[in-house]
Amino acid sequence: MKDLFDAGWRAALGCLHPRVILWSLLPLLLSGGAVALLGWFWWEPAVAAVRQFLEQWSLVASVLQWLESVGGGAFRALIAPIIVVALAVPVIVVLNLLLVAWLMTPAMVDLVARGRFPTLERRGSASAWWQGVAWSLGCTALALAALVLSLPLWLVPPLALLIPPLVWGWLTARVLAFDTLAAHASAGERRLLMHGQRWPLLGMGVVCGLLGAAPSLVWALGAVALVLAPVVIVLSVWLYTLVFAFASLWFAHYALRRLEALRASASADTVPPPAPPSTATAPALPDAATPTPSLEGPRA
Repeated sequence: MKDLFDAGWRAALGCLHPRVILWSLLPLLLSGGAVALLGWFWWEPAVAAVRQFLEQWSLVASVLQWLESVGGGAFRALIAPIIVVALAVPVIVVLNLLLVAWLMTPAMVDLVARGRFPTLERRGSASAWWQGVAWSLGCTALALAALVLSLPLWLVPPLALLIPPLVWGWLTARVLAFDTLAAHASAGERRLLMHGQRWPLLGMGVVCGLLGAAPSLVWALGAVALVLAPVVIVLSVWLYTLVFAFASLWFAHYALRRLEALRASASADTVPPPAPPSTATAPALPDAATPTPSLEGPRA
């Protein structure tokens, strides 16, 4: 627990580092630019398509007509944009996490290693980066499948608040822990740490998942946020980037510290124990009072 809090405050302080701030601009430019471009050209067609799809359902159409009859016409106009945003936010979160893991995490791990663990040996393989990409994509597919399969449970109010942070936390822990240890740990060390520290890593991921829900509060602006959706989405992307940058630093400080402790423990176990003191006694010296036999014959 001490290592968790120690790594946490170091990560929060590291977010103020000029290099971290500059590195956070790269995922923002890539994902934010792509989202803004798609939103500029496809926002209105997407909203129109969702609205047309909803009106084809007789049950939904009757509910919308009832809303309009009771004075809820404004809410009826917001249903389609809300659905588009609800479908876009998970994709934005996943895209931003992957970009941070692939572009920022290696640089931040190197920054933490050179500053705090300069003697930590790099034992990662040359193909660790490609393995990390495959690992990230596989974990992302599992997380998205879990979200889709758990959608019926979201109708229960407590579960709707618990399931998304747990899924995002699991995904964050699996992706960032692997990428953090990719360069410094061997395959055996990485598996040992990710299994032995699975609960602390999952707890860190859930905390980061809860922090990742904060950018969604931007949409609490209501109709203004929906009108300015492309701009608001770019702002939320920047906030997601900062959250995942903090998560990368947190995982880097904690995982490298545990790796250092693991190697110190392994080296202590391999050191041979000191040899026991010798029980052999030196030959006794003759006592001065004891006469020694003479080798000469009797004198005449």
